[in-house]
Amino acid sequence: MSEYTYINLRQRPEISKAAANWFHEKWGVPTEAYQECIDAYLNGTTEYGWYLCLDGDKIVSGLGVIENDFHDRKDLSPNVCAVYTEEDYRCQGISGYLLNMVVDDMKSKGITPIYLVTDHTGFYEKYGWEFFCMAQGDGEPEPTRLYIHR
Repeated sequence: MSEYTYINLRQRPEISKAAANWFHEKWGVPTEAYQECIDAYLNGTTEYGWYLCLDGDKIVSGLGVIENDFHDRKDLSPNVCAVYTEEDYRCQGISGYLLNMVVDDMKSKGITPIYLVTDHTGFYEKYGWEFFCMAQGDGEPEPTRLYIHR
């Protein structure tokens, strides 16, 4: 099995453009939107970070933290967003490791609780997340599950 490297983008700012493009390819949100959030993190405007798992130089998993992940509960902030692991790398605990990494990092900065919206059930609970409420996603026909990590 490969040895993976887990980082926040402040540790490898030179790959920020590649990361913004990778997130765009996974979620369809404009690259510029990711780059703007990543740049705010890199220049210290926010402590809401961006976290990756690398296999060599290849991004295989990632997630970020933003103010609001496109839902109506603007009072529930910040939000983990853009959680994604490449299909060939799933079921190895990579996303769980990144989720724990972000929770620990945010807590170390006094940022708690944090939130996450998802359609998944049973996955996030394994990593200490609890269902909190339903939230209406921007432009979505049905509400989605919103989780909290305290």
